[in-house]
Amino acid sequence: MPPLNIDPRRLAVILHDLFMVVLAWSLALNLRLFFHLSETEWLLLRGTAPLALLAQSMIFWHYGLYQGIWRFASLPDLWNITRSVFVGSLVMALILFLTGYLDEYPRSALLIYPILLGVFLGLPRLFYRLWRERSFKFLLEPHPNQRVLIIGAGRAGETLVRDMRRGREYLPIALLDDDSHLQGARLHGVPIVGGIHRLQEFVHKLSIDLIILAIPSASDTQMQRAVEYCEQAQVPFRTLPKPGADNSPPPTLAEVQDVSIYDLLGREKIQLDWRIIEAGLGGKTVLVSGGGGSIGAELCRQIAKLRPKSLVILENCEYNLYEILLRLAKDSPETRVLPCLGDVCDVRTVEHALKTYQPQVIFHAAAYKHVPLLQSQVREAVHNNVLGTKTLAEAAVKHKCHSFVLISTDKAVNPTSVMGATKRVGELFCQALNERSATRFITVRFGNVLGSAGSVVPLFKRQIAQGGPVTVTHPDISRYFMTIPEACQLILQAGAMGYGGEIFVLDMGTPIKIRYLAEQLIRLSGKEPGKDIQIIYTGLRPGEKLYEELFHPAEEQMSKTRHSKIMLASHRPTNWEKLEQVLSSFVQACELYDEAQLRSGLQMLVPEFHEPDHK
Repeated sequence: MPPLNIDPRRLAVILHDLFMVVLAWSLALNLRLFFHLSETEWLLLRGTAPLALLAQSMIFWHYGLYQGIWRFASLPDLWNITRSVFVGSLVMALILFLTGYLDEYPRSALLIYPILLGVFLGLPRLFYRLWRERSFKFLLEPHPNQRVLIIGAGRAGETLVRDMRRGREYLPIALLDDDSHLQGARLHGVPIVGGIHRLQEFVHKLSIDLIILAIPSASDTQMQRAVEYCEQAQVPFRTLPKPGADNSPPPTLAEVQDVSIYDLLGREKIQLDWRIIEAGLGGKTVLVSGGGGSIGAELCRQIAKLRPKSLVILENCEYNLYEILLRLAKDSPETRVLPCLGDVCDVRTVEHALKTYQPQVIFHAAAYKHVPLLQSQVREAVHNNVLGTKTLAEAAVKHKCHSFVLISTDKAVNPTSVMGATKRVGELFCQALNERSATRFITVRFGNVLGSAGSVVPLFKRQIAQGGPVTVTHPDISRYFMTIPEACQLILQAGAMGYGGEIFVLDMGTPIKIRYLAEQLIRLSGKEPGKDIQIIYTGLRPGEKLYEELFHPAEEQMSKTRHSKIMLASHRPTNWEKLEQVLSSFVQACELYDEAQLRSGLQMLVPEFHEPDHK
């Protein structure tokens, strides 16, 4: 039975309908007796009218007559009225029989009553909507056919209810919210019936067709909990996207979308000081190396919105460079974008770019990052991640660049892979160079980003689309995850905060088991893990760890910064002479393709580097 939602407007509708019941019942008897009622017949009317009022009101409630909105009245509403008054007439005939009034009450009046009541209920609704829309086209429109339960009674939930009231596709039935102060209240007439833990109960009790998660600012833990309840309820569920800036309006009904893995992970809302960021980048020439990659491209998109003097994109992949240029031309046409096709390892290319464009800020995102592949490609890993960083960093010093932000990784901490070791050497070089130059060298270290090129999410999606199995290396393997936009926003914030020489570590939240990631992706595709799609464990790959670390517990002490999501890792001093000597040997070893010498040099600079044997 639908809940009775009473707000002032709905109360007026209820009072109107109840008045029409009394009017129709009285008029039916008067018409039958030609408006000449004896004293006995007046007593009959007074005795039966309250019975008609009580019975008919309960029937209206049962059939959900008060759920309809007059401005949206259509043929389905008229059908609802018709069956309500017909059933009401039958029920009244039974009541008159049981109470003994049937012998005195004219049978024909029982036939006149439903006709009058149907007209009295239907015509006001019809004329009201005609007055509002001045058209009869609405008679052919469908009735809202999706009964919706909304999770979240905040600003987003309020916006959803308001939008649904205006539209025809959804009918808001109830809201759930864990705030006990809100429970029992109503939002635009829709009741807030309880906490989220009662979702399954109300889905069945209220015959819900669709659940909408209106908690766009929820943390990843809160979102995961809500989705688990939705999955247990076994009805379709959708969500609102995460809002942008603090002062942005809440998402609307038009933005409702399917829940994705990005909604479950990395949803902690990030508060940024855009004034400091814009002050550091606005009106300046900014260069992004690897600007066509996953992180680099998002950095370019965000920097372009901060009104830089110009944005230089150094990218080795022609297609990636073409793609980001197209995107920026569409999203930020006012930004002066300068493409530079080339390799950071090419001294001539780097020298030409910095001499020509004179960037004041550099974000170094160009790097090889695929751990298992680079285990057998030591020469290319060192050449790109170490010597490429060295080339760009030295050019930044030569051309008096103000800031150089190195984008590093959690795999640089206690590295078990060649990739992690090369990134750690890049960190060491930038820290050492910071002490010997006017350029501010800042390192930003973080974990995995969802959806980046080569990440597990695209791989799992492909495997699910092919019917499985989904391959996970180990049942206990876990990783830190963050969305690409969130990571890039924090990179910009850290770059604006740094004075030089810092290693900033992004707070990645709680590590997520890759197994959980695979299971959720399977469920979000509408299938059941282990039943429709199998998960198989293939064993750890070369250079892969069970879990990652964001800082070295023995060598680095973590401290807070003025930003809650950015921490500072103190670091050990670097022996510059030793560093220069090993890097010089790297140049020679790369020319000779001496990978043994390269591994030895990595071990010398990063003593904690240890490659486990997973065979």
